[in-house]
Formats: sequence, C-alpha cells, structure tokens
Amino acid sequence: MEPEMIDKRNFYINGSWVKPLVENDLDVIDPATEEACAVISLGTKDDLDLAVKAARDSFESWAATPVEERRALIVKLGEIMKKRLSELGEAISLEMGAPIDLASQDQAGVGPSHLKGFLDALDEFDWEKPFKEGQTIIREPIGVCGLITPWNWPINQITLKVIPALAVGCTCVLKPSEIAPLSAMLFAEFIDEADFPKGVFNLVNGDGAGVGEAMSSHPDIDMMSFTGSTRAGALVTKGAADTVKRVTLELGGKSPNIIFADCDLEKMVTGGVEHCMENTGQSCNSPTRMLVEESVYEQAVSIAKVAAENVHVGNPREKGGHIGPLVSQMQYDKVQSLIETGIKEGARLVTGGLGRPEGFNRGYFVRPTVFADVTPDMTIYKEEIFGPVLSMIAFDGSENEAVRLGNDTPYGLAAYLSTDDKEKGERVGRRLRAGMVRVNRKGLGRGHPFGGYKQSGNGREGGVWGLEDFTEVKILSQ
Repeated sequence: MEPEMIDKRNFYINGSWVKPLVENDLDVIDPATEEACAVISLGTKDDLDLAVKAARDSFESWAATPVEERRALIVKLGEIMKKRLSELGEAISLEMGAPIDLASQDQAGVGPSHLKGFLDALDEFDWEKPFKEGQTIIREPIGVCGLITPWNWPINQITLKVIPALAVGCTCVLKPSEIAPLSAMLFAEFIDEADFPKGVFNLVNGDGAGVGEAMSSHPDIDMMSFTGSTRAGALVTKGAADTVKRVTLELGGKSPNIIFADCDLEKMVTGGVEHCMENTGQSCNSPTRMLVEESVYEQAVSIAKVAAENVHVGNPREKGGHIGPLVSQMQYDKVQSLIETGIKEGARLVTGGLGRPEGFNRGYFVRPTVFADVTPDMTIYKEEIFGPVLSMIAFDGSENEAVRLGNDTPYGLAAYLSTDDKEKGERVGRRLRAGMVRVNRKGLGRGHPFGGYKQSGNGREGGVWGLEDFTEVKILSQ
C-alpha cells in the first residue's frame, strides 16, 4: 500500500489557512525514493500582496504590544514546538532526507534551542539608553519583514528569522524553500496554536523567480532576511535596491580547517572529516578545505581515508548515525559534476568518487569522497560543493601560509584550526577572515552570532545580534 500523499496546498495569511488565488501545484520529492511525498502550491505576487497587507495592517498594534506579552507568546510557541518535536523531525527527514535521528535531535532540536537563546537575549535587551544630556537612543522594530529560508537546515533558519522578528515587534511574511516546505507548514501550525494575533506571521509558498523576487522589490516590505546561495543573495539585494530596504544575508561558505602538526592528529582529522560529511555535506559552515601541515600530510590523508570510509550512507527512515541522500536531483547532478571535475583537474581521489554507494539504485545518495593534493587553481578548491566531499591541501607549516590559504576564498563564514599551542591558536584565529572561528573543535555557546565576512553575507543571526538586526536606531533629543 502506497503512503498517502500529504496535501499542503494552502497558505497561512492573516491568521487563517487560505487557498492560493491561482492553482499551481508543485510536488515535494522524497530524496530517498525520488517519488512525490506531498503537494504544495506555488504562490503569485497577488498571494504575496495579501500576506504583506496583513502584516502591514497588524504591525502598529504588534509593535505597541508590551514586550512581556510578546515574550509570553514566544514561550508558548516553544512549548508547542517541543511537544510536537517528533512530527517536526519526521517532516524534515521526509522533505530533505536527513536521517531520522539527526532530523529529530539536531535539525528539529535547534528550534527550541535558538528560541531559548532569543528569550535570554530579550530579557537583557537595551531598548533605550541615555546618550547625552536630554538625549536617548531608542531601538524600535523595523517594520514588515520578508523572510526567505533554505532547505538544508529548514527549522534552524526559520527560527533564526521569525523568532527575533516577532520578539522585537516586527511582523513578517515567510517564504520557505519550495523543495523542503513541510516543516515550515508545521511551524505555521505551531504559530496558529500559540494564538499569535492575526497578520503578525504569514506564510506563502513559492519559488525564487515568483514570490521571492516579488518580496525583494515589494514597496511595503521594510526588510529582507535571506539565507541561501550567494548567487541568489545577490539577486535579493538587487531586487531590494529600488526600495532601499535593509537586506541581511546568510550565504555560502568554503570553510578552511587548518591542521597543524602539533595537534592530536587522529582526533582532529577524523573529527574534521565527520563534520564535513554531516548532513550529507549540506551545511554552509562545513569545513570542506582541510589544510594540513606538510610534515604530517600523508598521515592525515590516510586518517581521512579511514574516517570517510567509516561514514555510512543509509535510509533516512532508519535510526543511526549514518548520512542520508542529497536533497534533490539538481544537487545530486551538481555534486557528481564537481567530483568528476576534481578527477579531471588532477586531484588525487583518496576514497569515494562518482555514482551511488553500493546497495543503492535510486535516491540522491552519494559516496563520501576525499580528494588529496588539491591546489588553489582547482574548481573543487574554490567552489562550494554542498555535498560530502573534502578537499585536502598541504601547507608549509608556517602560520602565515596557513592564514593565507585559509583566507584564500571569496567566502568567510566559518574557519577551523587545530593546534596544541594555545597562543598559536589565538594568533591564527584572530587573523582568519571569518565570522565564526573554532579552535580544536570547541563548540559555540547558545545565542552566539551566526554569520560571515565577504560573500558569506552580512548581518548576524542568533542572540542579541539577531534581535538588533530587526530594529531601527533612533535618537530622541528633548
């Protein structure tokens, strides 16, 4: 018996589920089977206009709502999210292929975690502070916000945008990725169950050329917050230019992972490979360029080979620590093409390579792949692959060369380095042009700023920085 098709054709506008003005169905594809698992509607500019009007009409009253009342609604939303976390995990696993343990624990679990981080920041937020005598600096909500989120960490990005926008008194229209919209539809259900005022949160599905482009240029949207590819981020910025709205962007990455010889090589190389392969390599902050001190380079290549071959590929419905498929045929074709390019351009294929892993004849599954002897002129050194593919490069061991190669990218989202010399770690970390630098795989605290330098975007998400991004600064002198 075939599973029943999930019907999510309606949009959430002005506190109600409404039909699209024009029928335009799109199948949601299960990447593990390549078969349709759900159907949504792609909206139009007219659908968006209704959502923006609802957000505009509700803005003044929501902005004037006491912070304590807005906070209480967000707390309620968090409770609902936790109660329905397993549903959220199942939706994420189905729509984008994350194995069910990763989908339930990490992918869905970041929602309540980020929400708590924003509540902590909200409790300490400086809404007003004195400047000079008789003068006050005031932070106010910027207005109606257009939010566009990606498919690779869907609830992560939805929470990082919707929660701070609502917390500071903005209203919003969300356009989730049309590739992985099911978790977003659940999130809208959570908002509805929490009983937020009508029009404060709205959801319209659509593609970038339709709803996305209309959002960027919409005269009644005051701010765009976009997460996705650098190419699409540039289009959002261009679309927003005529209305001079604020644009915050969280874009691509090609993050370096610098391995000095004085670290625990086995631990750090293995951890670096596992991190690169996590979420099937579909994370913008993934450490995809491993720069290894040449005195231990071949040893590191051998460790990486074993580590990658210990990364198992499996069915996302099954429990375990394996990785699942890529999200779509387009991603599968892109990753296959880049692996082929790496081979043709002369990189040493250590393990993995073209085609599906053994035992798979359908689904967008790929082989965990490691390339060695990658050079800066190679495509796989420069381009974000967004798959479980690691590029290894030797460097001469000097801090200057490590920093030069680490910064040798148009991106600057994250950077990683490993050394047992604490002072060296701080010196090198301070010189890397990236928004998030982690030494010896040390974690980041809840509410930390997430974002990058250069073509990785602008603005920061998370904690107090995420709240500030959705505010205007006013000086009042009297």
